[in-house]
Amino acid sequence: MSELPHDSSESDPFDEIVGAETERDPDLAVIEAGSRTLRTQGGPPQSDIPGRPADPETDKALREVEAELATRWGETKLEPSVSRIAALMDVLGEPQRTYPSIHITGTNGKTSTARMIEALLSAFDLRTGRYTSPHVQSVTERISLDGAAISAERFVETYNDIKPYVEMVDAQQEFRLSFFEVLTGMAYAAFADAPIDVAVVEVGMGGSWDATNVIDGDVAVVTPIDLDHTDRLGITPGEIAQEKAGIVKQDATVILAQQPVDAAQVMLKKAVEVDATVAREGLEFGVVSRQVAVGGQLLTLNGLGGEYDEVYIPLHGPYQAHNAAVALAAVEAFFGVGSQRPEPLDIDTVRKAFASVAAPGRMEVVRRSPTVVLDAAHNPAGARATAEGIREAFDFSRLIGVVGASGDKNVRGLLEAFEPIFTEVVVTQNSSHRAMDADALAAVAVEVFGEDRVQVEPRLDEALEAAITLAEEEAEYAGAGVLVTGSVITVGEARLLLGRS
Repeated sequence: MSELPHDSSESDPFDEIVGAETERDPDLAVIEAGSRTLRTQGGPPQSDIPGRPADPETDKALREVEAELATRWGETKLEPSVSRIAALMDVLGEPQRTYPSIHITGTNGKTSTARMIEALLSAFDLRTGRYTSPHVQSVTERISLDGAAISAERFVETYNDIKPYVEMVDAQQEFRLSFFEVLTGMAYAAFADAPIDVAVVEVGMGGSWDATNVIDGDVAVVTPIDLDHTDRLGITPGEIAQEKAGIVKQDATVILAQQPVDAAQVMLKKAVEVDATVAREGLEFGVVSRQVAVGGQLLTLNGLGGEYDEVYIPLHGPYQAHNAAVALAAVEAFFGVGSQRPEPLDIDTVRKAFASVAAPGRMEVVRRSPTVVLDAAHNPAGARATAEGIREAFDFSRLIGVVGASGDKNVRGLLEAFEPIFTEVVVTQNSSHRAMDADALAAVAVEVFGEDRVQVEPRLDEALEAAITLAEEEAEYAGAGVLVTGSVITVGEARLLLGRS
C-alpha cells in the first residue's frame, strides 16, 4: 500500500477536521474526510450507515442542529432522573404511548440485538421504529424507521418540531434537557408521526433513570450484564442489574440472556415484584447448534414456540448467535408465541429476516488484502467476545491491532483481552475530547504487550496506514489482518477513512 504523502505547503484536511471536531460533543464527533489512499480500497457492500447530506442546504441545516445539540450535556454527564424527559413527553402529548415497544438493556450486544429484532418485525410486515446509541458515523442513524436511518431532512424537521417544547421544559427545570434526552424525545415523536407499529428501543445507560424509560415495554430484553460504567451503575453485575431492572414493567415479558448469578437473581426478583413473565436463555430458549459459514454462521435456535433450523446470520462470533436467540425470543414474546399462540413463527420469514441483518462496526470487514475488521468493543467483556469471534471466523497468521480508547474505560482490561490475538498493536486516539491520549494508552499497552509489540501513531489515519503496512509485510496471500477497535468513535472514524461513508 502506498504511503500517505503530507505536503507541508497545503493545509491538511485531517488536521482541520480533527481541530473542528475536538470542539464538539463526543457523541457528535464525525470525521468527514479521510485518507486519500485508504479511500480507494475495496471491500464488502456497505451497510445502512448514512453519510453527510449531498445537498448543501440540507447539510448546513443538519450542522446547525448538531451545533445546537452540542451545547447540551453530553452522554457522559448525567443527572439520574427521568423528570425532564417525562416533562417533555407531557407537553408533546405522550407520543411514546401511541405504539407498543420492546425495550432493551444490558452491557454488550444491545445494538446488534435491536437490529435483529427490527429485521424480524419488519419481515412480518410491521412498521418499525428503532432507537439505538451511540452512533457509528452520523447522529441520524440513531433513529431508524422501517429499517433505515431517518433522512437528514426528517431529522432536522423533527428537531424543529419539538424545539419549542424543549425550550419550554428547559425553562421549567433545574437543568436543561441533555443531548440524549432531546434525541430520545425526537425519536419518540418521529415514531408517533410516522406512525409505526412497534418501537425497538435501546437504553442509553442503566435502565431505571435512563431517558428511554418513559416507555412501558411490552417486552423487556436483558442482554448479558458485565462491568461497565461502574462509577455510575455499580461495581458488581448484581449492583448494575439493580439499575437495569428498572425497564421491567408490570405484566411485561422479560427475555433474559445468560447472566452472572447475582445479576440473574436481581432480574428474577424484579419480575416477581411486577408479575412479569420470564423466559431464560438456556432454559426456555437458546442456541441448539451453530457452525461457521461463509460470511457468517448457520444456526439452529430453540425458540419459545419450537425449533428453528438452518438460520443463517451474516455476522461473526458466538455472541452474535446468542444475540440472535435473544432477538427471536423477544419477537416471539411480542407476538404471543408460547402464551396466546402455540405455533412458532413462520420459519421461512425468520430465515429471510436474519439473513438480512447488518451490524456496522461489529466485526465488520471493510477491506480485503489485507483484511481489515472493525469492531466497537470498548470494555473487557466486549473485547473478550470479539477476540473469541476473531479466532473462530478468521484464520489470521498475524493480526495487527489498532486501538483508540476513551479515557474513562478500563483500558488495561481491554488490552489484556486482546493481547493473546494481537501480534502487534498500534495505539492511537480519535477526535473526541474523551479519547485517551495516545502516549498514555501506549504506556499501558507496553505493560501488557511489551515494548517491542507496541507502536504509537496519534493520528488515526497514520495508525491505519502503519497497521496495514505491518500486515502487508507478510505478502499478499500470507493471511495477515488488521482489527480496529477500542471505541465506537474510533471505529466510526476509521470506517469513514476507509471509504465506508
